[in-house]
Amino acid sequence: MDADPSVLVIGASGIDTKGRPYESLQMNTVNRGVIKNSVGGVARNIAENLARLEVVTTLLSAVGQDSAGAVVMKRTTEAGVDTSQVLHVETGHTGSYTAILDDEGQLVVAISDYDIVKAISPAYLRRQSALFAEADMLAIDASLSPKALSTIFKIAKRYDLPVCADPTSVELAVKFVDYLPDLYMIAPDANEAAMLCGMDNPPTTSETAIEVAQCLVNRGVGIAIVTLAEQGLAYANGSSAGHMAALRTPVIDKTGAGDALTAAVIFGLLHHMPLDEAMRLGVSAAALTLRTRETVATDLSLDRLYDELVV
Repeated sequence: MDADPSVLVIGASGIDTKGRPYESLQMNTVNRGVIKNSVGGVARNIAENLARLEVVTTLLSAVGQDSAGAVVMKRTTEAGVDTSQVLHVETGHTGSYTAILDDEGQLVVAISDYDIVKAISPAYLRRQSALFAEADMLAIDASLSPKALSTIFKIAKRYDLPVCADPTSVELAVKFVDYLPDLYMIAPDANEAAMLCGMDNPPTTSETAIEVAQCLVNRGVGIAIVTLAEQGLAYANGSSAGHMAALRTPVIDKTGAGDALTAAVIFGLLHHMPLDEAMRLGVSAAALTLRTRETVATDLSLDRLYDELVV
């Protein structure tokens, strides 16, 4: 692998709007609180996290030719991501995600509007074949259409390109069921992992999460990570398995913590770190993100990750 390995990231980019009340959330009435807009989209978040860790990162995504799209592109480019091949869709509007949190930062309900991702077509992806050939790793989210995913896996296989996946949500994660044998790494939460393994109930302990991670490996995944929020994560890769405790940290907003974890693990894998050290980096990145209202921590760096590192 090159001295400066590169990652190609494909999927959603947009704007996150998050509302958090000052006190306990009251339904069917107005709650006083804080409303925060930040740049988001799972794939875009992963790309920004990687760029802030000084990984050469290229994003394939789609935004509208609107003010929101301009904000997304400005922030992402300034973070160091190559956005030169992102689609600017004249007739579409930039994706958005609106979340209502409780007073502790826990998600209560969210609405996602990412129809623009349909513009990431097989034809567009085939035009980017050179980027697949040049990359050392590929990261995707589950917002992509079935046809786009099929094309991505075909091109990745042609260039022997390892694919890392973020399932995004239980509803979208089902798209990855048929591609588990083609995945180098996947990082679902407990609910997504249970669905991918065909289980009725999500894991609730480190022991059961390790079992689910091993189930994913048995279904063909190279490295499986099952995130457990405050309980940390479980992982398996066929030759080893384990649990990593979460860091104790104040929680301002949980949005984007999983994307940061995925990016930091990818960083570790790119640099041939032992699997448990890559997991520690992931936990550290998640902790940093939990402490900010931004979807990606703007002060993220490798030094900050090691300052937080679980020992």
